[in-house]
Amino acid sequence: MMLALVFPGQGSQSVGMLAELASEFAQVEHPFAEASDALGYDLWRLIQNGPDSELQLTAVTQPAMLAAGVAVWRVWQAAGGPVPAVMAGHSLGEYSALVCAGALPFAQAVQLVRLRGETMQQAVPVGAGAMAAVLGLDRAAVEAACVVAATVDEIVSVANYNAPLQSVIAGHTDAVARAGAAAQAAGAKRVVPLPVSAPFHCSLMRPAADRMAQALTAAQLVAPTVPVVNNVDVATAGEPAAIRDALIRQIYSPVRWVEVVEAMNARGVTHVVECGPGKVLAGLTRRICGELESLAVHDAASLRQTLATLA
Repeated sequence: MMLALVFPGQGSQSVGMLAELASEFAQVEHPFAEASDALGYDLWRLIQNGPDSELQLTAVTQPAMLAAGVAVWRVWQAAGGPVPAVMAGHSLGEYSALVCAGALPFAQAVQLVRLRGETMQQAVPVGAGAMAAVLGLDRAAVEAACVVAATVDEIVSVANYNAPLQSVIAGHTDAVARAGAAAQAAGAKRVVPLPVSAPFHCSLMRPAADRMAQALTAAQLVAPTVPVVNNVDVATAGEPAAIRDALIRQIYSPVRWVEVVEAMNARGVTHVVECGPGKVLAGLTRRICGELESLAVHDAASLRQTLATLA
């Protein structure tokens, strides 16, 4: 058996998440308390009580999901879960992976992802950008739809390669609509507009990357104790400078999740465990590499089941 742990990003959050796990494991609330000290408000209380509209704000969601991933990792360690051979995280989840791999102090990561959320939100005026999921169409056809829809003044490109027949596109609002129509004409089963506040992982995010570069330069990054496969190059960077560069480029580059999972499979990984609320990545793993055993830990029952399976 070779184990990989993966961490979800923005989109898996919900009011009340991890409450059941916290009722059995005190470790769950600890990273939220640490994050609250850094943020200046009670993050755990907000997550448990809402309102949902506040949790969905990008600058709140990103620290919340970071803390959630780290909380499940600490529970995993306390429960005697095996040490993974490799880690990865989807978009924002890469910060969770780096923290859990010992490459980035948690308190610094909280400040970084809050800034990441703020800068990504501010990079494009509200309403000027959009994202949409394209279902049932291969990546080449989705890319072609984006090429057809883009103009000199309006961009649209693939932001997430989530599964062989599931991609997300991002860019200017009208260009995303045109690309969606072109994708449907090419045979897409569905094109679903996403309820996001900005067009992430496209070139419109370069102003956010410039601001994040300054903050990341001051971050105390070190080589991870467990290899982390990054989103932007599908590589396991060990040098702090390379990790920093990948995090900067990740902001305006597509999330290559299909290739990340394929790379873990090629390394000999046999079991992939998602650490965090929801089971989105577990589902994607099954669609990308059906031979991988895909599991998720988000409550006490799923933790026990996963540990029993791995044993």
